[in-house]
Amino acid sequence: MPIRIPRPIAAITAVVALLVAVGPAPAQDKKKRVDVDESVKKGLTWLAKQQSSDGSWQANGGAYPTVCTGLAGMAMLMEGSTLREGKYSDNLVKAVEWFNTRSQRNGLLGLPNSPTEAGRYTYGHGYGLMFLACAYGEEDDKDRRKKLEDLIQRAVDFTCKAQTKQGGWGYVSAADGNQFDEGSTTVTQLQALRAARNAGIAVPKGVIDNATEYLRKCTTPRGGLIYNLGPSGQVPQNGAERPPITAAACACAFSAGNYDDKYAKLWIKYCQEVIWNGGRHGAGGGHDDYQTYYFGQVVFALGDDRYAELFPNEKPENRMTWSKYRDNLYEYLKSRQGGDGGWTGGFDGNGIIVTCFNLTLLQLEKGLLPMYHR
Repeated sequence: MPIRIPRPIAAITAVVALLVAVGPAPAQDKKKRVDVDESVKKGLTWLAKQQSSDGSWQANGGAYPTVCTGLAGMAMLMEGSTLREGKYSDNLVKAVEWFNTRSQRNGLLGLPNSPTEAGRYTYGHGYGLMFLACAYGEEDDKDRRKKLEDLIQRAVDFTCKAQTKQGGWGYVSAADGNQFDEGSTTVTQLQALRAARNAGIAVPKGVIDNATEYLRKCTTPRGGLIYNLGPSGQVPQNGAERPPITAAACACAFSAGNYDDKYAKLWIKYCQEVIWNGGRHGAGGGHDDYQTYYFGQVVFALGDDRYAELFPNEKPENRMTWSKYRDNLYEYLKSRQGGDGGWTGGFDGNGIIVTCFNLTLLQLEKGLLPMYHR
């Protein structure tokens, strides 16, 4: 609300005299930023209690252990704990050891014969690889570091061999899935490979280039990504876009520092049109938790200045900025948190995955993991 300047000079003199006497009053018109520390603390406490004795996290009935463990490990790394120290150091060490014991000879981190992973094991493999790569840099025990490096390198090799001829990934390796691929698992593998590269693990440049080109080929003239190209490499048509996949692709581009890329700009504009909602959470739709997880990363990476740099002719009131989005998002997440500290929703049945998604978003501002740096 604009401040009205008193017209009478006597009033002005009185105000000045008061300020001189007592000093400047604290600003009352600035909105207090939403505090999330308590929500994070409660969420991590709840998450730690859900860890199984073998070091894994699992959905109801023991489902999706690779996905859950990879994401839970990421949430604890973002808190500041490492394999060396911190409140959740023991949890992280157990999680890494769990991956060590179940890794397949070919480098796959999942269990291809598990009922809940057999038909879609690449999701867990990608999230697991991302976690291990982020944890690797904090391991200082020589023997454990060497063991972890071998585990990550074999996982990277598996991902590279699992890529389809078109450059994407499907729910299983190309060798097992008749060259089927789609956008969401492609993003998962690509983000994991970039985390591995950040950690100093060798990743063939051609694999990343081909995956990036795959996502570009999935882009419609409107700027959104379709589900997949199909075996014939169909031409993407307007109206077939998937907002959650588009947000994920954009987050993936940003995690690699590709802000000024032509296609990244198309994805940003599409997300602005379909998801942004003026900075208010609620555009939603199907896969809302997944979409929020990636779109939150996108807006955080934009910060308050990058959108204006990329689109200098955009009106200020239309710009996507973190300050416009942050408090609305955080209020929304806090309102959905259960009294025990966890969140419910999604397809896992017990809230592990959505809790990890939300803890990731609530801890972005800590800036502790390179892959989430602006």
